[in-house]
Amino acid sequence: MNKNDLVNKVCESASLPKADSARAVDAVFEAIAGALQSKSDVRLVGFGTFCVVERKATEGRNPRTGEKIQIAAKSVPKFKPGKDLKECVAA
Repeated sequence: MNKNDLVNKVCESASLPKADSARAVDAVFEAIAGALQSKSDVRLVGFGTFCVVERKATEGRNPRTGEKIQIAAKSVPKFKPGKDLKECVAA
């Protein structure tokens, strides 16, 4: 499923015009991204939790040359599925 498919599902489920559904989906994505940008968690009970984790700086290797390279520390988004979502997928 891509974003357009999601917009169509929201349109059908909520009986909204497609333009309003697209704005709603965009607003949800922007709200999640904004919260993660400010290092806040987004907890959706039954669905899951979006959070930001810090990756340490590490040493890697260039696969072509074998040369050692430094991989910088960075913040990355992470999603942990909730119980209901796990059960839905496992069924």
